[in-house]
Amino acid sequence: MSASPVPTPVAAPAPSAASKAKSKKRKAQGDSQAIQNPTKKAKASKHDQDDSLLDLEAGVNTAVTRMDPQLMADHVARQTKRFGTDLSPVELSDLYISANAIRDTTEFTKIRTKENLADFLEEFAAADGQEGKEKEKEVKRLGDAPPKNGAPHTIIVTGGGLRAADLVRASRKFQKKGNVVSKLFAKHFKVEEQVKFLAKCKTGIAIGTPARLMDLLDNGALSIEYLKRIVIDASYIDQKKRGLLDMKDTMMPLAKWLSRTEFKERYADDEKHLELLFF
Repeated sequence: MSASPVPTPVAAPAPSAASKAKSKKRKAQGDSQAIQNPTKKAKASKHDQDDSLLDLEAGVNTAVTRMDPQLMADHVARQTKRFGTDLSPVELSDLYISANAIRDTTEFTKIRTKENLADFLEEFAAADGQEGKEKEKEVKRLGDAPPKNGAPHTIIVTGGGLRAADLVRASRKFQKKGNVVSKLFAKHFKVEEQVKFLAKCKTGIAIGTPARLMDLLDNGALSIEYLKRIVIDASYIDQKKRGLLDMKDTMMPLAKWLSRTEFKERYADDEKHLELLFF
């Protein structure tokens, strides 16, 4: 038998110019994605913040300083829901603060560092709409203490003892004989010591952390009879880019503090109005 002829291999058709172009385009896209994302990362969290709005040198989250009352109320509600995962919808709604309770402070143009806290307090000492002599009178009253011991007109809420101590020093211009700026935070101070202090001293401005303020109000040592304003140290961030509203350990006690019944009743009370300001 004669050998069968060996089939001649057929050469693969050369890729067309169009297919070469598509291949190069896909490779370029792949290289671009590899450069932009060399290792596959988890999808960005909806809670991630825009670092371009963080002034790390000053320790200020400028995004917070730009929030009007509605944006601020939404932000507080969002953070409360974020950390209050163990709460029911009804319990979360009880912690909600209306935008109507919050005073608009976006007109304050100075950077919100501790050095400018006193200016901030003076800027918003008077009720919204009060100007001239009425405003001057309210600014002067920042340096006065109400007649009752342990009954401040202003409470400043911050996240930790070190920051609270800084704010106490920044508020010293309002302190004088017979009117002490109160240190109502846990670092270096026992509750019993603060109870005794409030019982015997007059104080115009009290500065503290949410949990300790709650304890002192619950046990009756801290009086809100003459309270005119609550100031939240919301824009400050630490070296880890975290602020008062960014951590569960401070955000949840703050939400519970601000939503106390005795406060909520006064947020909308024209006669004994309680102002809520975010610094």
